[in-house]
Amino acid sequence: MGILGRFMVGVTKCMPRFFVASVARRYVAGKDLNSAVKVMKKLSSEGACFTIDVLGEEISNLQEAQFFVDEYDRVLDAIVANKLDANLSIKPTAFGLLIDSKAAYKNIERLLVNAAEHDIFVRLDMEDHRVTQSTIDIVLAMHEKGLKNVGTVLQARLFRTSDDIDSICEQLGADADFRICKGVYLEHESISRTGYQEIVDAMNLHIDQILDKGGYAGIASHDMPIINHTLDALSNRKMNPPHSDLEKCRNGKGPGYEFQMLLGVRGNIRRKLSKEGHRTRIYIPYGERWYEYSMRRLDENPDVAMHIVKSIFMPWTNRR
Repeated sequence: MGILGRFMVGVTKCMPRFFVASVARRYVAGKDLNSAVKVMKKLSSEGACFTIDVLGEEISNLQEAQFFVDEYDRVLDAIVANKLDANLSIKPTAFGLLIDSKAAYKNIERLLVNAAEHDIFVRLDMEDHRVTQSTIDIVLAMHEKGLKNVGTVLQARLFRTSDDIDSICEQLGADADFRICKGVYLEHESISRTGYQEIVDAMNLHIDQILDKGGYAGIASHDMPIINHTLDALSNRKMNPPHSDLEKCRNGKGPGYEFQMLLGVRGNIRRKLSKEGHRTRIYIPYGERWYEYSMRRLDENPDVAMHIVKSIFMPWTNRR
């Protein structure tokens, strides 16, 4: 699959921009906030909730950060005005983390304060290894300030993730909140697992680890071995629906866990999980930088191209 994926990346990059746009439309909600709102309203009928991401990352100057500060304010207003069951995902580098960490902290804190006024959660997306620790540090610093409406993403492919889970849970207790994923950034083998099965095995162990430590687990995966492992793990811990202990449900979240999937991927599986009583969340990216987002994701992980192949030639296997 890796070789075929890389081949598809090369083919995709040679295609006209309008063709890429026709494919990306399945996975990106649109160029503007209004388009994203329309998509969420439509999908709300399927019992899903959402996390909204304004496309863009690693800015070149702090002036660019102001765009994200302002746009996420608009997103918050839209969530409230349209009564959407949604939270936010942000890239710390889009707020200036690699340029001026103090400015980035200030920008992120401002957003968290605004979001907290409406009981809206903010997820700090995890980018490449350069900002792994600094992203975690932001979460811990904000909790120290009393802003508990923030959590981060951890990547199963990184060797350090198990220690990070232990450390964060030890410091934040029941307020520890994770999105655990395989990880799209292809890191060096000195710090990262590289094989599919070893990454899947690690992610399953991390899911168990988070559940056992009482943290909140957002299981972000479309892989059936991971989804099936999670269902077994929930059953073994008597956490499967129906959930009798409603006090464990946090505002806008499930009873200790939820399933998270990308827009346009494995919709049939997501709907099945929702009908079974599990909380399901859809990642909703939007913005003018849809093309850069699409190309960057393909460069970082060529196997993502296989979703494109399946959506074109075998659409019945990947219903939105």
